[in-house]
Amino acid sequence: MRFFLKAFIVILVLAGGIYLYLRPAPADPAAGKKDNAPVPVLAARSETGDLAIVVDLVGRGEAYESVSLKARVDGQVQAVPFREGQHVKAGEILLRLDPADFNARLRQAEANQARDQAQLQKAHADVTRYQALQQQGFVSVEKLADLNAVLAAAEATVQADRAATELARLQLSYATVRAPIDGVVGARLVFPGTAVKTNDTVLAVVNRIQPLLVSFALPERHLGPLRAALAKGPIAATVSTPDGAGQALTAAVSFVDNAVDPGTGTLLMKARLDNRDERFSAGQYLRVELVLDTLKDAVTVPTEAIQQGSKGTVVYTVTPDMGIDIRPVRIVAERSGRVALTGLQAGTMVVTDGHLRLTPKSRVKINMPEAAPPLPAAGQAR
Repeated sequence: MRFFLKAFIVILVLAGGIYLYLRPAPADPAAGKKDNAPVPVLAARSETGDLAIVVDLVGRGEAYESVSLKARVDGQVQAVPFREGQHVKAGEILLRLDPADFNARLRQAEANQARDQAQLQKAHADVTRYQALQQQGFVSVEKLADLNAVLAAAEATVQADRAATELARLQLSYATVRAPIDGVVGARLVFPGTAVKTNDTVLAVVNRIQPLLVSFALPERHLGPLRAALAKGPIAATVSTPDGAGQALTAAVSFVDNAVDPGTGTLLMKARLDNRDERFSAGQYLRVELVLDTLKDAVTVPTEAIQQGSKGTVVYTVTPDMGIDIRPVRIVAERSGRVALTGLQAGTMVVTDGHLRLTPKSRVKINMPEAAPPLPAAGQAR
């Protein structure tokens, strides 16, 4: 009898545990209130204004003129009077070769010219004398013709001597290397005692960086707006350093290539920058903002309002009853944290933060952005 009583108690305990395990949990009234609570979001109104259509590109500084100086004669470097990085004017002496050999050649050419000039004078005198004798019948016509030939040969020899003298003088001038343009000279590439060969050894490099060219490649998808902008007149680009430090400078587009590079799908362009303070250098990477057009009275919203959905680009608008309407839009341009778009009217409230918690049936509560704490007064502990 006791055995059956214990078995009955065990069965009751097991049945009660199974019931408690399988019983559905009671609804939490607070949970329902939480699901129906408004979602806090940040929002802003769409505005109407002008927005520039700008293409952000990476450019590179390029010297307006660059000359690699090479020796025009063989020789040995005697002196390098310029200072590395020095600003030079056209005609300023940069380097001297040993002129001894060229001076000797010039003196030899001048001596040959003087000798042949004396022979020319003698040939002139002979022709004059024999002309008088031939008129008197003492000299044959053949003899006079021979003397005229000697005179012509002497004149040609003197002309050749003059050319040789001029060449020797020119080679002597090549021993002094001068700056061909105004600009900045680079590092010293040769030193006194260096042997140089004609058109072989680079002696120095002079770059003109006032003005400076900025070259950049424009993707071919922008060719249509570019042609339209060029049809209206000259276009400009804004040039700055990649980190945006310092004031950006305006450069006028001066060159548009006549073909798209098939390897990169880009069009080479160059802009001319005054660079009066030499803020930028040749070879430096630069940030280029090319202004192709300006949208007038465009509807704009903050960049944070743009979202990507199943229907493409959308914005979450706030209805008058604080509900949510997901509105498809099309982006026209973007600049300085603002996006110009179509499919939205000016003055519409759009959500800028808090999108992840929103659904088409959500209710929202618009919060103002938190203001930055005031700075402590002078001498006050932070």
